[in-house]
Amino acid sequence: MTSTLERIAPFQNEVIKNFQDPADVAAMEAALASVKSRFGAHYPLVIDGQKIETEKKIRSLNPADPSQVVGLTSSASKEQALSAIDAAVRAFETWKKTSAQERAAYLFKAAALMRERRFEYDALLTYEVGKSWGEADGDIAEAIDFLEFYAREALRYAQPQPVVPIAGEQNELVYIPLGVGAIIPPWNFAGAIMAGMTAAAIVSGNTVLLKPSSDSAVIAAWFVDLLAEVGVPNGVVNFVPGSGSVIGDLIVAHPQIRFISFTGSKEVGLHINELAAKTAPGQKWIKRVVAEMGGKDSIVVAGDADVDAAVEGVAISAFGFQGQKCSACSRAIVDASIYDEFVEKLKGRVAKITVGDPADRANYMGPVVNESALKSISEYIEIGKKEGRLIHGGGRIGETGYFLEPTVIADVDPMARISQEEIFGPVLAIIKADDFDHAMEIANNTEFGLTGSLYTSDESKIARAKEEFFVGNLYFNRKSTGAFVGVHPFGGFNMSGTDSKAGGRDYLLLFMQAKTMSRKA
Repeated sequence: MTSTLERIAPFQNEVIKNFQDPADVAAMEAALASVKSRFGAHYPLVIDGQKIETEKKIRSLNPADPSQVVGLTSSASKEQALSAIDAAVRAFETWKKTSAQERAAYLFKAAALMRERRFEYDALLTYEVGKSWGEADGDIAEAIDFLEFYAREALRYAQPQPVVPIAGEQNELVYIPLGVGAIIPPWNFAGAIMAGMTAAAIVSGNTVLLKPSSDSAVIAAWFVDLLAEVGVPNGVVNFVPGSGSVIGDLIVAHPQIRFISFTGSKEVGLHINELAAKTAPGQKWIKRVVAEMGGKDSIVVAGDADVDAAVEGVAISAFGFQGQKCSACSRAIVDASIYDEFVEKLKGRVAKITVGDPADRANYMGPVVNESALKSISEYIEIGKKEGRLIHGGGRIGETGYFLEPTVIADVDPMARISQEEIFGPVLAIIKADDFDHAMEIANNTEFGLTGSLYTSDESKIARAKEEFFVGNLYFNRKSTGAFVGVHPFGGFNMSGTDSKAGGRDYLLLFMQAKTMSRKA
């Protein structure tokens, strides 16, 4: 007799569109027009399946043209957040008893619908957070992958788990859900990470409050509507956008919240971890925190590297989606023997990067996400001009939209601020290393440990990096961005988070607890 999992096709990653096919181009252009026609729409809270409009709204703006309101999302009050927790607690009593097969089926249906509407979701990301066509499609392809992958993982964990047999007893180990969780996703992968965090929690049998970033609340509203459309029961996912200061701490600290799944900055992640560690009156458990935080990611270019390949990998890693990826290369550590050649070639490569409205597929870089990011990144650029030699960029482009030039600063000290602090924008520091030993020392000199790359033709250097380069995702002779679900389980060390390995075989364990049962034969 075959299991449900055995009857399902093996997981395969979605192929990301390169938009060379005229049919794909036409579909994306139509989707952009369709989504733009819906600008200014209102998106209510969803609590226990009930849609609730509030007077206070979150305005989601197009960062390429902030005069355009992509959508208006209701903003939850403290009372509404408490109501959402109560709804999730009630729904959990039924949802936890729902079979893994039924829960997985909802994710498979959601993946199929998202696949059908792929270009619409792509277009929304282009407008809401400023993603280029390719970056937007990669984001949505990853969201589909998470739905497909975690559905299969839930079925795998629902199968009989291996235990060592012993005479005279019948033993089994099962995984059961934790309870009610808070899902707090970021804006930079507003489709993929938001959908993945939510899907992993609910397919494991938990119920959740989804509190998206205020910069990307519209796509989260779309996803919640999608889950309702495929039949996910009321109360399983409660949609509560809102201010962190108003409802964020309240949700995290509430005694009925069993876990918090967070992706975002180091500062917010540490605050959540600290708050969650305090036991509230009536709380029966130690809360579990799954935190994916920042990075200060390096690409090391050894003296024997293919310089042209390294230049391309650094440029793509540093400036894809305006450097607004936790995996983005923000430091190129280059061997002194090829340093001058690398710098000159990188300068030429970056000069070819086009910046402008991402709705125009000719543009590789779009805007940074909001005015606050523009200001913060600009301040780091001014710091960098004093800490190194500006070789490209360094300024704002135009006055409409939050556009910055791709900025490269050479001759940066390993301990300089722009070498140590997360900038989260299109700013790259180039650091000269005396030799490979020195390069490895620099690569590990930050408080983060998320991604890294090494370009080399020397197998002994690769072997050393495998042992010494302290990051959660390490790549050789390729870019530091672009982890695929199932292929590159993603998560880092130190201040980069709890090494949660999203998209890996261990991830669902973070949303479950194991129960062993023994019966005397």
